[in-house]
Amino acid sequence: MGFGAYENLRKDYNKFELLDSKIDKNPINQFELWFSESLQSEVEEPNAMAISTVSNNIPSTRIVLLKGVSQNGFIFYTNYDSEKGLAIENNPNVSLLFFWDKLHRQIRINGTIQKISRSQSVQYFDSRPYESKIGALASNQSKVAASREEIENRFKDFKTRYPENPPCPENWGGFIVEPTKIEFWQGRTGRLHDRIVYEKNNLEWSTKRLYP
Repeated sequence: MGFGAYENLRKDYNKFELLDSKIDKNPINQFELWFSESLQSEVEEPNAMAISTVSNNIPSTRIVLLKGVSQNGFIFYTNYDSEKGLAIENNPNVSLLFFWDKLHRQIRINGTIQKISRSQSVQYFDSRPYESKIGALASNQSKVAASREEIENRFKDFKTRYPENPPCPENWGGFIVEPTKIEFWQGRTGRLHDRIVYEKNNLEWSTKRLYP
């Protein structure tokens, strides 16, 4: 594929603007406003977010699903023994990224991460569909599998073991990312994008505008 196939990809971002006079003073409130607008606009999987971790000075990024937001931070669930789980154990500094192409918006979040309570993890696990529960039990997440057949056989085995009410695995649960910096990016015409950054100091949020 020639260079032109990439170089000629262009899109004019001309749908919305992000004015200083209209932003909420609290970035979590601003996030919830934008998230609500993404739902109204029928953005596909608006809770899909990239999370970046660092292990041995090497960054790694993958997509996870946001499952809760509060003034304390952003919650998702995973296998604690996975690659990201082990990276988080060794380095609690992470970043999140939401990108909503339909609205020409992205949100970047830097912060620290920690496990949520066991009771909260179990409560969420119990609300999941049956096959998702079995998948959490059966998957040796991030470990090498000899074949697809091996994975499917483990899944079948755990379905036989737990025909109903599978228990929440001890190595599975939630993390909360407690933000220290959040940037809201709104695409604008001529690449003069709006960038509003919130930074947390002594429990208080301050804002500033960045050049695009």
